Amino acid sequence: MHDDVPAAGHARHLPNFREPVTLAKDLMTLDDVSGGRVTLGIGAGTSSGFDATVYGGEPWSARERTERFGEMVGMLDRLLTEPSVTAEGTHYSAHEARTIPGSTQQPRMPFLVAAGGPRGMRVAARHGQGWVTTGAGEDLTPEESASDVGRQVERVRSACADAGRDPATLHTVLLTGFTPDPLLDSVSAFEEAAGRYAAAGIDELVVHWPIPGTQFAADQDAFERIALAHTGGSR
Repeated sequence: MHDDVPAAGHARHLPNFREPVTLAKDLMTLDDVSGGRVTLGIGAGTSSGFDATVYGGEPWSARERTERFGEMVGMLDRLLTEPSVTAEGTHYSAHEARTIPGSTQQPRMPFLVAAGGPRGMRVAARHGQGWVTTGAGEDLTPEESASDVGRQVERVRSACADAGRDPATLHTVLLTGFTPDPLLDSVSAFEEAAGRYAAAGIDELVVHWPIPGTQFAADQDAFERIALAHTGGSR
């Protein structure tokens, strides 16, 4: 959670659902109507589950999914920063695609690139203002989880260095709800978890609103106390 940043919209997308040209135009519109307060969160998706099969086709292989992801992010970068784009990729193309009047945020909205493998981390290093991880799963202790996330941070920083980029310029984000931390049990539990992940190199925790009956279920009152403690508000 941020203490000093105003609420902003996050548009989350996977290559499974969009073509780059239409997605870029949708994002440009959101950027406009929000007054430049949208951040794009984008990841490669999975080879199973709803997002892989909703259109009725065969799921992509891990290789194809990763290839499409890199191509999608690179083309979005161009579409949202250049007045006219012509590009022919393996999976996606554009012919004199124009995003008029252009992005509200300049040179474009921030990209938060979710990646756990080396190819995805290279995409984050090249195009992302931020990198997102969900950790390594729930079959660990909280301390083991933080250590694993720390190793992921080291790998994405290495990808930045390999790309000739200062690793300190890449914002690091943990999307919570997929680690063993009971961070929404209380304010103190949240702060303990936040401290562990900060020490591991994470700049920001993204917390789901409690949804009963799901893996994101949590006590609403505790959630609100945590939110208020870290935004300076009052009930």
